[in-house]
Amino acid sequence: MAVGKCGKYHRNLRQYSGEVGKLTGEYRYALDAKGRMAVPVKFRAELSNVIYVSKGVGQSLFIYSEKDWREIEAKLAALPISRARRLQLTLFPTATRFELDAQGRILLPLALREYAGLTKDVVVLGVGNRAEIWSEEIWQRFVAEELTQEAMLEAMDELGY
Repeated sequence: MAVGKCGKYHRNLRQYSGEVGKLTGEYRYALDAKGRMAVPVKFRAELSNVIYVSKGVGQSLFIYSEKDWREIEAKLAALPISRARRLQLTLFPTATRFELDAQGRILLPLALREYAGLTKDVVVLGVGNRAEIWSEEIWQRFVAEELTQEAMLEAMDELGY
């Protein structure tokens, strides 16, 4: 158990250091004809100029800071191969290291765009220690099907609210 900013004890949180929940918000962008996308300005300071993008869950892409990506690599390296292999094969082959260009953009590889169903309109979400990239259409469907009032109430119950 760790103590959160509000002073309450929470399960599954690192000891509060100011870093938990550092990426928040919802931003909408359009991919350009080459497949480039801007990283939200508010995320750039937290992520730094070097980021990693990999396959995520639910047809999304995950964006990690270089520091957080190195932590994932270290955690996986410490696991026995029988436990780490599936995650390694899911994350590493399609993960791409990016340096943001002068306009704060990245060029998403075709394989990642196809996996996430990205064609034009995208949603970038801050979800704590990572950001997620979703197709606008897939995100709206996910919100309607998965982020119901019942699901929100269950999540609040889990947090003790």
